[in-house]
Amino acid sequence: MRVDVLTDDGHAEWEEFVNSAEDGTLFHGIAWMGAVQASFGHRPYYLVARRAGRIVAGLPMFRVRSLFGGTMLVSIPCAVYGGAMGDDEGALRMLQDAACALAERVGARVIELRSARAKWTGVPVVDRYLTFRRALPNRAEDCLGALPRKARAAARMARERNGLVVAFDDRHLHTVWRLYCAGMSRLASLNYPYQFFRELIDRTPGKHIVSLVLHEGRPVAGLVTFVFKGVAMPYFVGADERYKGLNVYNLVYLSVMERAVTMGCHTFDFGRSRRDNAGACAFKKNQGFTGQPLQYQSYCPAGRTAPNLTPNNPRFQMARRVWPLLPGALSRPVGAWLSKHIPG
Repeated sequence: MRVDVLTDDGHAEWEEFVNSAEDGTLFHGIAWMGAVQASFGHRPYYLVARRAGRIVAGLPMFRVRSLFGGTMLVSIPCAVYGGAMGDDEGALRMLQDAACALAERVGARVIELRSARAKWTGVPVVDRYLTFRRALPNRAEDCLGALPRKARAAARMARERNGLVVAFDDRHLHTVWRLYCAGMSRLASLNYPYQFFRELIDRTPGKHIVSLVLHEGRPVAGLVTFVFKGVAMPYFVGADERYKGLNVYNLVYLSVMERAVTMGCHTFDFGRSRRDNAGACAFKKNQGFTGQPLQYQSYCPAGRTAPNLTPNNPRFQMARRVWPLLPGALSRPVGAWLSKHIPG
């Protein structure tokens, strides 16, 4: 068995392994790798363990050079899931050793592993995030009835009484991005650049849904959802604050559930939320989802400490108070640039 760094001529083999591995996700794939590299300039190091010439385990990482955190190895930036794939224990140990050696070589302060379940031995789990998943009905028309009573009533009111309609079309991507940016600004969070949205859409044909909610012809909410291995994951969302009272979020998620079922999806993955983000967790629970802990891991080479890039860092508090007050014409480009240094 040996461990190599993935090269361009191995992309097809890697993609085949991601699709077949139980813990392979959209984020592990070549499309996400290409979009991250093109949009942020982070250098990929995708470690591959082969036994008898066949991939049996893999670990995708990016070297991130951050103004705030120094050099980091992240698996995977801007992603909910990451970390190693595969169940060959010997191969996983070899990948862990190779990753630690790489961290020493590039001077990384930390290796961040966004793994759904921990696979590295002797490395603590970061108990900060929950993920929310549940099965979808077999028929699109049953999605509304599958929601809890209050969520069902809110979605029905949005559609039948408030006059909201949903349009599905990639041509709405820029409008959705601007709504997303406005929402991120209100939350005092950084937005990703439009290029990242564009790269992902261009690289995932037939595996995404771009939806826009309209009220009397005016865009009031938008969502980008990705589809992978029968799982639909809403990922980028935003809404016009003035129309939140029309239950726009309830409708945008119901409509994408219905759309996902018609595309053959069996599972809806609401993504991650921080445990201390009470609002996001409560909304997802109200939609009938139960949070499950994510087993992220963080490894620091000897003598180094991991940077604190969380929203709770006291160094960021003044900026977070000011950020929602900035005009979008300023916060959008500045946020896009800063997001390169805080890999989400």
